[in-house]
Amino acid sequence: MRCVIARFPFDLTKSGVLESMKGVKPERVLGASVIVGRRTYPVKQVGQVVTRQDRRDFSAAEVLRAMARLGFTCRDLAPAAAPTRTLSAFQEASAMLGAPTTV
Repeated sequence: MRCVIARFPFDLTKSGVLESMKGVKPERVLGASVIVGRRTYPVKQVGQVVTRQDRRDFSAAEVLRAMARLGFTCRDLAPAAAPTRTLSAFQEASAMLGAPTTV
């Protein structure tokens, strides 16, 4: 399948990506990732191995789009915001004093 990454066209196949990533040790995943075989790789690492380009030359979105079109499972792990409970002024003051809050 023809994919454009960093303004360069690449003819990528699923088997070609699997072969390229064979023997490559996955780095720690902090953001978006691609599952290749049984391993989870950071998107930028996959892009670097497959295109042989520097990671600064392409965006993660370009690689995610190409890998998704080839049928790989892609995950975008944006940090989820923790649910917050808003306190009234009375509850906040009670919490500071260590008193139980009742409303």
